[in-house]
Amino acid sequence: MSPKDSRRSFIVGAASTKFMKPRGLRNPEDMGLEAATKALLDAGITYDAVETAFVGYCYGDSTSGQRALYNLGMTGIPITNVNNNCTTGSTALYQANNLVASGMVECALALGFERMAPGSLATHFPDRPPPMKPFGEATIEAEHNLSSGINRGPIAPRMFANAAQEYMDKYGATLTHLAQIAAKNHKHSIHNPYAQFRRYWGVGQVLAAPKINKQLTMLMCSPTSDGAACCIVASEDFVHAHGLENQAIEIVAQALCTDEPSTFESKSPMEVVGYAMTKNCADKVFRKAGFEDGEGRDQVGVIELHDCFSANELVAYEALGLCGRGEAHKIVERGDSTYGGKYVVNPSGGLEAKGHPLGATGLGMHFYIAMQLRDWAGPMQAPGLFDGADRRGKYGLVHNIGLGGAVVCSLLRRPEFYRAGGEDGRSRLGYNHAHECKSITKADVDKVKSVKFSPYIFERAKL
Repeated sequence: MSPKDSRRSFIVGAASTKFMKPRGLRNPEDMGLEAATKALLDAGITYDAVETAFVGYCYGDSTSGQRALYNLGMTGIPITNVNNNCTTGSTALYQANNLVASGMVECALALGFERMAPGSLATHFPDRPPPMKPFGEATIEAEHNLSSGINRGPIAPRMFANAAQEYMDKYGATLTHLAQIAAKNHKHSIHNPYAQFRRYWGVGQVLAAPKINKQLTMLMCSPTSDGAACCIVASEDFVHAHGLENQAIEIVAQALCTDEPSTFESKSPMEVVGYAMTKNCADKVFRKAGFEDGEGRDQVGVIELHDCFSANELVAYEALGLCGRGEAHKIVERGDSTYGGKYVVNPSGGLEAKGHPLGATGLGMHFYIAMQLRDWAGPMQAPGLFDGADRRGKYGLVHNIGLGGAVVCSLLRRPEFYRAGGEDGRSRLGYNHAHECKSITKADVDKVKSVKFSPYIFERAKL
């Protein structure tokens, strides 16, 4: 579908559960019910208005999406389950957004959740080679070209650590820059009640934390997490019909890209972890938004970036076009990724601090950016987003990557018809869920459930 054939689409409802340490305390369907209920309340609609749903998760049985959404009703709509590694949640949103933008539906729901096992990621199918095996082999082979030599540790952090080492070898960045990124994200998380960690560790503490491999310490790595998030996408006609001009955030452009041969043929650890994939995706999104090649980044004010490891945040600065080649560590040195700088990157605390439940991560990122662009984010709010003559203000950018591989980039903005005031998601939930975290009640579900509702299914839910 070309941009000229598409119509405008908007996030009209968004929500998240708290991301928490994996302890098996909540089932995926219960977390999914909480996130979807909050998103529907935020949008002021019932589940009957949803025409299709995409549900993302990596660790769960088939049709887990149906199991979660059946708690809200059994309306017979298409429900598609999505698994795309760490970009699963954003992939679900990408599919929902495409159906709205194409005119096939007026309202679509994207839900993501994950219940993870503690510790490093591992395959759940030991009877077959994992699809990530060539990526691991490629990064290990490339270690011979790095100044640090052969690395160690679990394969996921090892791949990203090698990418950081390649960047450091080329451009003079140091481990201190990685620690500064991690410290910045942990500092941001203090104000996020949804975050798994809400404690600030300084640069020295990050560097002194237990080593995972030669480049990364534990505090430079995202934890495994349980959690859920949800976004509801609707057409412009739907926005006006439901009086959502005071909270609709436009998905100006969005793209999903996968790997090209350079991932393996370049013998580059940075390419193995998706440098070119991210660059291609970001460039495509900005072109879709009407910018010439390389332009538009100066109109971005706030970013949720995939910092599964602080190494990836460093590399992604350049891949996203936020700086020139070899200048990513200069962003860190200038403070241009935090409050008071050019961008505010990961005001939520990022994956390193808020957690990384794979299926929910990308949708959580869109939740945080949508709330920033509504100007609801409270102590997490990025300053200066709405300065200037253009009432739409600056853009928000989302970058969500999954190795194996896929990356989704989204460019969001407040639309020109945005009008604050009146009833909105805060009044419907009874609090500002952009920076307050509360659970749901049966009364909340009653407000948004379908007329086609099964008490038999719902009596099994644990709120």
